[in-house]
Amino acid sequence: MESNFLIGLAGLAALVALIAIRMPIAYAMILVGGGGMMILSEPRIVLAQLKNLAYSQFSIYDLSVLPMFVLMGNIASRAGLSRDLFRAANAWLGWMRGGVAMSAIAACAGFGAVCGSSLATASTMGQVALPELRRYRYSPELATGTLAAGGVLGILIPPSIVLVVYAIVVEASIIEMFIAAFVPGFIAVLFFLVTIAIYVRVRPEAGPAGSRVPREEFIEATVNVAPVLGIFGVVIGGIYFGFFNPTPAAAVGVFMVSLVGIVRGSVRWAGIREALLDTARTSGMIYLILLGAQLLNIFMARGGVPQAAASLMANSGLAPMTVLILLLIALILLGCLMDSLSMILLAIPFFWPVIAVLDFGMSPEDLKIWFGILALIVVELGLITPPVGMNVFVINSLAKDVPMSRTFLGVAPFFVAELFRVGLLTAFPVLSLWLPHLLVR
Repeated sequence: MESNFLIGLAGLAALVALIAIRMPIAYAMILVGGGGMMILSEPRIVLAQLKNLAYSQFSIYDLSVLPMFVLMGNIASRAGLSRDLFRAANAWLGWMRGGVAMSAIAACAGFGAVCGSSLATASTMGQVALPELRRYRYSPELATGTLAAGGVLGILIPPSIVLVVYAIVVEASIIEMFIAAFVPGFIAVLFFLVTIAIYVRVRPEAGPAGSRVPREEFIEATVNVAPVLGIFGVVIGGIYFGFFNPTPAAAVGVFMVSLVGIVRGSVRWAGIREALLDTARTSGMIYLILLGAQLLNIFMARGGVPQAAASLMANSGLAPMTVLILLLIALILLGCLMDSLSMILLAIPFFWPVIAVLDFGMSPEDLKIWFGILALIVVELGLITPPVGMNVFVINSLAKDVPMSRTFLGVAPFFVAELFRVGLLTAFPVLSLWLPHLLVR
């Protein structure tokens, strides 16, 4: 058994090395997981498992929600909903100093509620809001930093693809995870708005005030955002009130977003075809990572690595909260190497057994929710953390004249705001658990 454990540790080291040399995470996990299983078991046993592994993994009903939410986000990007959200938010907030940047944050939150992807939120809202931020002569740091930080709201505000994957990995309720994400998501928006307000008070020239829009334009912008609110209300409200579970809810969302786009003329059949192809590519990538993660998990379980880690932490004498903080710091560091979905699939199978054996004074169901919300917020930090910072790369590709170092400088205040949010939710678990207890239990 000790030799199996050493082989498991060697596999982990090999995985980190492959990721460091920029091998795609799915291929790295498949290579290490499959190779490790070959070493620990006879090849014929491994091959016998592989013939059914993909089907048993991909036929899980809960996973069917992923391509539907991806498709809803792809069609929403083409339907002009992001433009409507930004116009409405700018009409409400744009007249203040830093108001256009605040409008971008509000629009990112709204678009994240129908998209579920941080990268898609950052890319889509960047195309919509960046020209306006330039027009009002916002500093490059504040403009690009705001959009990169605003994009992370797509990962937590439901529906969230990564939130669904976490719930499946730890066998938590997707509905309860969605409900639990609301208050932390609202706090994120509030903290980001306060961050911008402080930023422009310290550097007034960085975020000039915009002009008030005419009354007619204000009313028009507010009315045009109604479809987005309606879609969000039907999809999320339908889930919360038990009219349908997440997969049919996502299908309803796809239908409503498509209908809005076709009625407005912003989505043609060619656009729907492109959205379907993009969804197929994204879903294929997600499922390949899921397969790699499953192979790696089997290998590590046979090597006894997660069990050893859980036993080590349980007998370490460290307080449960100290262990939690160490794991969250590890997630931030992992965020420097890989994207959010890969991080959840790679780290949670190791970290969750450690958390599960510690006494935090709450039920296992509550612990899954609380730890999941904290883990996803830290995953958000990885999206704006150097050297990878995927959202920063997305925004930098849209603002090619802004050095990446200036974008990372602009995102730093939002990073600090996120650290405050992590501290608040860690100290007060009730912020994540109150709403699920009120609405579900």
